[in-house]
Amino acid sequence: MRIGMALNYAGGFKETAAELADFEKAGLDIVFVPEAYSYDAVSQLGYLAAVTERVQLASGIMQLYSRTPTLTAMTAAGIDFVSDGRFSLGIGASGPQVIEGWHGVPYETPLRVTRETIEICRKVWRRERLEYDGQHFHIPLPEGQGTGLGKALKLINHPVRSDIPIILAALGPKNVEMAAELANGWEPIFYYPEKARDVWGASLEAGRAKRDPALGELDIIAQTALAIGEDVKGLIDLIRPVQALYIGGMGARGKNFYNNMAVRYGYAEEAAAIQDAYLAGRKDEAAGLIPQELLEHVSLIGPRSYVAERVAAMKESGVTTLNVAPMAATHAERIALIEQIRDLAA
Repeated sequence: MRIGMALNYAGGFKETAAELADFEKAGLDIVFVPEAYSYDAVSQLGYLAAVTERVQLASGIMQLYSRTPTLTAMTAAGIDFVSDGRFSLGIGASGPQVIEGWHGVPYETPLRVTRETIEICRKVWRRERLEYDGQHFHIPLPEGQGTGLGKALKLINHPVRSDIPIILAALGPKNVEMAAELANGWEPIFYYPEKARDVWGASLEAGRAKRDPALGELDIIAQTALAIGEDVKGLIDLIRPVQALYIGGMGARGKNFYNNMAVRYGYAEEAAAIQDAYLAGRKDEAAGLIPQELLEHVSLIGPRSYVAERVAAMKESGVTTLNVAPMAATHAERIALIEQIRDLAA
């Protein structure tokens, strides 16, 4: 299993980037740079490419609606170039709250936008003359739209790789099926290994049945909090506000993908209560309603023997990359956590 880490730069980006060299030495394989409605991921990935040597870099995630597919492809090729072929393009549709509320773009046909973006990116990286007539994107613009002067072009540069890995963040059945069909990697959130087959198994099988063998095996990337020790169990409560935000407040009632996921995990009553409390402004109450069982099964927090059991469960369910958030007070302790999880996952 690979070991990844989401870049957390709450204490300062340059400081975090300087510390990344130590995580590289500790065995970190890949780092994911987020992009929600914070700073863009691209500028930071370029910076990291210059100050790292071995670690793989990934966007975690770029939102599909915030860039044209062609710009997404150009950007990915550019980051792959400055990193000497170490970049993976993490993309996802996000949700209407961010796309319409922050970017001011209609959140329409996310499945179609995702599929067409992937197809366009790969055409650009292969340096094909770009002509694409999809349901959502039409390149060049067809007759009767724009000035009529659009011309089919191909990328001027020769990319380092014509097959830059694509990681798709997906939760819904059809999105997960598409990830298994088209993407190199799939990144779910709050991954519960014991329930993964029941929730996503049929979608993964359907997607793999249509998968091009040239893509290789699907990399399943599980995000998880990490703390190892005899006295760390209490840290699990730090996850509660995050899960409450997603399950309760990320989207509207009836349009919350993370709430739907909790329902599919078997927590329908709890998911409804969490959402009621969160949308009513009772965020602490919502956090308190997160089931303890859910917290424990989607995280790696506890004594070394317990974490080893959870890592084995992740591996058994098909996880190939652990994207961990090391929970410790000091940089040295976080490095030690990466070293330990590296050993446990070997």
